Amino acid sequence: MDGGGDEGQQERHLVLAHKLFLLARPDVDDLSKVALRAEVLDAVKSDDMAPLFESLTASGLLEPDAALLAEMRGRIDEETRKLDEKIVDAEENLGESEVREAHLAKSLYFIRVGEKEKALEQLKVTEGKTVAVGQKMDLVFYTLQIGFFHMDFDLISKSIDKAKNLFEEGGDWERKNRLKVYEGLYCMATRNFKKAANLFLDSTSTFTTYELFPYDTFVFYTVLTSIISLDRVSLKQKVVDSPEILAVIGKVPHLSEFLNCLYSCQYKSFFAAFSGLTEQIKLDRYLQPHFRYYMREVRIVVYSQFLESYKSVTMEAMAAAFGVTVDFIDQELSRFIAAGKLHCKIDKVAGVLETNRPDARNAFYQATIKQGGLLAEPHTEAIPCH
Repeated sequence: MDGGGDEGQQERHLVLAHKLFLLARPDVDDLSKVALRAEVLDAVKSDDMAPLFESLTASGLLEPDAALLAEMRGRIDEETRKLDEKIVDAEENLGESEVREAHLAKSLYFIRVGEKEKALEQLKVTEGKTVAVGQKMDLVFYTLQIGFFHMDFDLISKSIDKAKNLFEEGGDWERKNRLKVYEGLYCMATRNFKKAANLFLDSTSTFTTYELFPYDTFVFYTVLTSIISLDRVSLKQKVVDSPEILAVIGKVPHLSEFLNCLYSCQYKSFFAAFSGLTEQIKLDRYLQPHFRYYMREVRIVVYSQFLESYKSVTMEAMAAAFGVTVDFIDQELSRFIAAGKLHCKIDKVAGVLETNRPDARNAFYQATIKQGGLLAEPHTEAIPCH
């Protein structure tokens, strides 16, 4: 867990954030939690994260230890005093760039020990002493990392806007490309999967944001968001045939089958791969809040694709294609038809599905009429895949 931001090295506080997320999950087994608790405590101790230690003991995730807390607090006070001395020395004896460096060092120290408000305040002070656009951008990236650690979406959103404004003054392509991945992650974490997919796809060949996550995790997110956002032609062109994605998709269990079985209409294998991926989606701190929504959206995509080939099809044939029971398909489709998500109707007596896809003009007219109603439509809960 040493360092962060080097190539291939995830920022250590984001590694810690994922462990904290797993530690709080009821579906992680107790034995794993014993190991996680030890790793979290090591991380907290190695960075003197006194504020985090206090909140973790208050919530019962770690055992209270007054002596340890006092030691950490003592070291933070001592180090802050030294950093302040360096700032005074730089102001009295050195130039502007050294003053900025001394303030930046204090900002990074507050980030390290997990003093969120002090870190943000100190980053603002450092920004006031920063002239170069690239260096200002780097301060925004530090702020974004704090935002993702705390899942502070307001801070993330404001920082992304700030970064975009900075780019109007200049800024290099490398940082612009990095920002796309940060914004994509924000969009995914706030359920804007379509925008996330577009931003991720723009970054597959320029990815350098190892501080956020490894490249195979990036590909996992790209495939997941693309499947529910792109039409078949775009999916083939941008994802199925992408050399960058092909190079690593095999590293993520079930992901290649999930993508390719959907594209090649092998629905039974697709569902098997999908159920294999559900655990990984559930145990991802950015995706877990959208788990049910995502499960539902994927099934709408796959049922729509299946039904597109038919004017009418028996329920039995569809159930057989998906490797599920007729009852299951009946329940699933009834729910999606009622919600206006699938264009077909069920003839219960004949056991047949009739598709009634509206033509483009009619669809546009219907969409215009229903726009207000659709926004207010309640989420239907997902049924777990069989």
